[in-house]
Amino acid sequence: MKGKTVVITGASSGLGRETALALADMEASLVLVCRDTEKAAALEKKLTGKGGQVEIHIGDLLLQREVRRVAEEISNRHPKIDVLVNNAGTNFFSYAKTEDGVERTMAVNYFTPFLLTNMLLGGLMAGAPSRVVNVASSAHYSGKLDSDRIATDRRMGVGGIGAYGRSKLALVLFTYEFARRMDGTGVAANCLHPGAVRTNIWSHAGPLSPLTRLASLFMLSSAEGADTQVYLSSSPEVEGITGRYFEKRKEKKSSRTSYDVALATKLWMESEKLTGLDSKTAAGQRM
Repeated sequence: MKGKTVVITGASSGLGRETALALADMEASLVLVCRDTEKAAALEKKLTGKGGQVEIHIGDLLLQREVRRVAEEISNRHPKIDVLVNNAGTNFFSYAKTEDGVERTMAVNYFTPFLLTNMLLGGLMAGAPSRVVNVASSAHYSGKLDSDRIATDRRMGVGGIGAYGRSKLALVLFTYEFARRMDGTGVAANCLHPGAVRTNIWSHAGPLSPLTRLASLFMLSSAEGADTQVYLSSSPEVEGITGRYFEKRKEKKSSRTSYDVALATKLWMESEKLTGLDSKTAAGQRM
């Protein structure tokens, strides 16, 4: 990975942090998007001297204006991007909307990857063959997505599991649609389930928090959970492979709904409207 530029969101802790550490050991140049300034500074210190350059961008990916600002900063500094790892994720157990009018779990887990990927598309195309790696979840198998209310669906489920599964289903659908639109460009996109990992993602799970803390005793470590996204980011074995779902480094069938092309197309169109994304971007023009 020496000489390659890798952008990782949600890099200050958990899977993102471990992905950054692993790719730093391969001498990749890292562009890390973090929310927590102190954790970001500690990570930067740990990464210093590992071979590649390290650059930190602080932003709250709950907000589309912050996603746009960070994307513009990265684009201005890095005209060529080799890998984008959309790792940032969260879970909220109660319904509330962001300033963009989007339910919070869906905002971070789906709309941020959609908007950031499209805004960094110029760099990804300049870096081709390049890769987009989306961190999904097996929770997408139970996701129920209504494309007419993707931003405001109030069906949160116990501990927010309903919203979480819905957001991850949207992310898988986006991965496949993006891969179709990028066919022939050299920009590949794949998604993955990292496994049941011991991270702080369920810290907003409300009534399920005690259960998730107990279950964490039997979960994978963040380093173990990051293995597949590190593999998809760096391995020559997956060069040119696109539009697939992975678990434990192996291709796997995702949910039946995730292969619904009509739903994916509708989701894309609604997402363009809800993010204010120009439909004349490179990804939009290819369909």
